[in-house]
Amino acid sequence: MAYEIAHDDGIRISDDAQRFDIDRAHGWIGGRSYWGLGIPEATFRAAIANSLAVGAYGTDGAMVAMARVVTDRATFGWICDVFVDEAARGQGLGKRLMAYLKAHPDLQGLRRLHLATRDAHGLYSQFGFAPLTGVDRWMEIRGPGYL
Repeated sequence: MAYEIAHDDGIRISDDAQRFDIDRAHGWIGGRSYWGLGIPEATFRAAIANSLAVGAYGTDGAMVAMARVVTDRATFGWICDVFVDEAARGQGLGKRLMAYLKAHPDLQGLRRLHLATRDAHGLYSQFGFAPLTGVDRWMEIRGPGYL
């Protein structure tokens, strides 16, 4: 069953996979984001299918923002692909998406919730995010096309 929150101004935020506009989301992430520019459609579709994907919808039903969480729904989550359409910016949708994710039933009790950002530290710190601890313990392999 989908988890949905309706706001007084008609904005709805939902994890309903049937409602999620994957073509629009790929246009945003693959065409306009600094972190996912050029991501192949098939790769993006697989990422959405294997994550908790969330859309914010305007009064006309069109998706105006999104976020994705890579999670096992028990111990770990990584918030990524947070994007608000340029025409919908300035309405607090980033904050609404974060509040929705913090309240989402599938994300309660996680031991760690991570994200990475180049320019939205102020937004995320309002929701309890702080610089990564234990940085000396983290390692990575960067794949092709990593920005």
